[in-house]
Amino acid sequence: MAPPQGQMRPGRQLAVLGLVFVVLYLLVFFSGGASGGWKDRLEPRLGLDLIGGTRVALEATNSVDGKPPTPANLEEARQIIENRVNGYGVAEAEVVTEGNRNIVISLPGVNRDLTDVGSAAELRFRKVLKATDGSGATAGPAPSASVTPVPSGSATPKPSGSAAPTPSASAPKVTASPSAGGQGGMAPTPSASAAAPTPSASPSAAAPSPSASAQPVPQSVEQQRKAVEQKVGPAAWAAATGLKAPADVSANPSLAEKLKPFGTLSPQEIAVLPADTQFNVPTITCAQLDKRPPASIKDEKQKAVACEAGAKYLLDVAKVVGTDVKNASAQLDQTSSWVVSLQFTGKGQEHWTNLTREAFTNEGQACDQTALGQDGKCRVAVVLDNKIVSSPEIQGVLTGDSQITGSFDNKAANALASQLRYGALPVTFVPQEQQNVTATLGDSQLRAGLLAAGIGMLLVIIYSFFYYRLLGSVIFLSLVLSALLVFGALVVLGRSIGFTLTLAGIAGMIVSLGVAADSFVIYFERLKDEIREGRSPRSAVPRAWVRARRTIISANAITLMSAVVLYIVSVGTVKGFAFALGLATVLDLLVVFLFRHPIMTMFARTKAFLSPRVSGLGRALPARSADQANPRNPRVKEA
Repeated sequence: MAPPQGQMRPGRQLAVLGLVFVVLYLLVFFSGGASGGWKDRLEPRLGLDLIGGTRVALEATNSVDGKPPTPANLEEARQIIENRVNGYGVAEAEVVTEGNRNIVISLPGVNRDLTDVGSAAELRFRKVLKATDGSGATAGPAPSASVTPVPSGSATPKPSGSAAPTPSASAPKVTASPSAGGQGGMAPTPSASAAAPTPSASPSAAAPSPSASAQPVPQSVEQQRKAVEQKVGPAAWAAATGLKAPADVSANPSLAEKLKPFGTLSPQEIAVLPADTQFNVPTITCAQLDKRPPASIKDEKQKAVACEAGAKYLLDVAKVVGTDVKNASAQLDQTSSWVVSLQFTGKGQEHWTNLTREAFTNEGQACDQTALGQDGKCRVAVVLDNKIVSSPEIQGVLTGDSQITGSFDNKAANALASQLRYGALPVTFVPQEQQNVTATLGDSQLRAGLLAAGIGMLLVIIYSFFYYRLLGSVIFLSLVLSALLVFGALVVLGRSIGFTLTLAGIAGMIVSLGVAADSFVIYFERLKDEIREGRSPRSAVPRAWVRARRTIISANAITLMSAVVLYIVSVGTVKGFAFALGLATVLDLLVVFLFRHPIMTMFARTKAFLSPRVSGLGRALPARSADQANPRNPRVKEA
């Protein structure tokens, strides 16, 4: 006989649940990303707190006004950092924003130094206009090595047998050269001592260069400069701003005393000084300049001062910037040395050619005698953030791609190429902390999390069998099915959307056990009420389900909404907690509809269900038997 209209068919619902399991575990074992043995395919993606790894926190700073970045800039920086991390050949990295100025990088399973991924990677190509000693050890400019420019009609570096001086051992070992597609060459950087002879007394050296302070600066920088002026005193400030060339304080002891306060300034205070002041004041050393805050010389429209191997350089405005670079890649050259190959954009190639032409011909005699290379040509400094990567002499007009060469290893070359390839960060970051979690600690935390989940489930099952007896088996089977669904979903979601299970996620699943237990109590207690009111167990099951279903859905909907709101407004591991709680709640509802009610309908047809001791219905069935001895008037059927 067909079931009454509206009565559920338990077999069909259980078949649908079985189909869900088949599809889910087919995805687990055979979906994209599934590889290795059967055991490997059953492994979910775990967070670094469970398997160990690296966690780095970066804080956005602004060397000008200290204001937090805009949300759009912070998100753009997050994407660039994520691309850089993945560019290292590292997969499964998690890069998230926290608050309005922090980015957190989590790399499960790998311990690696990731502090460099937060470098701004502001690439600038600047001509070296002047050079002087930056050690502060001498009173005036560094002694000359008597380098005499040698006219050269060749576009390539001089052979080793040339009369040109050979760079000393103290010279920077990083050089730059063109690739095969370019014309000409870029000579090695001379030694620091050779690059910084005593300034010539010629008019070209003595003539004042345009001051960087002539450029408009933010109001906050002007205020900081005034604070520095008050700190060093009017006499020192007047003496420093009046310099037109690096001061020779050995010949003027009174000037040395006046400029002495500049040696006490912090790197942050040095950064707000005009470029000419930073260069001309000998008590401002490379030790101070190298520690300036990130992005201190990022403005390509202003001159800048930077150091290389103890030499202090006055750099021209940037004629070629990072956005002119189309692509950068780490390669091995013909000598099996690692180089970074640069490919320029159309406009970028034009800018690069013009810059090398200016440097090769020393257009307008812009490069001072102290800044010229071995062959009397201008040098171009490759500046990354606040540091000079190399400052090679230009020995020809370069019309093709170029290379940055030097003492790179595979890791360093790929890191630099990755920074240049994915672009400069719109925000400047400073590392706040780096935490390395060992695999042993992660494994112990994973065991602790699983133990907590197991204890929680065991307590629920023990209480269920103690209080509901036969009905406890329904609770037990429901929890097992929910756990299998959640586990399969974790594996699939880890491969498809990169969801990572953390300790917080395990905590969310443990909390969901309480939500599932509540739905059992609501259903079973409503079933008891229906039997006490005189209905048979078979008829009480569907009626109790109809009434309990509304409460169960409402309770789970509230939990789900709470998880969604928490996921939206939270950051970091709290998101994992919210996601796991929401996922477990949704799957629990699936089990409620496709397993719990159908299996209860089947149990209601058994003889064991009529026994108070076996079924767990307590005194509801005896009360019904007593009521049958004194029949009541028929009641109006409730809506």
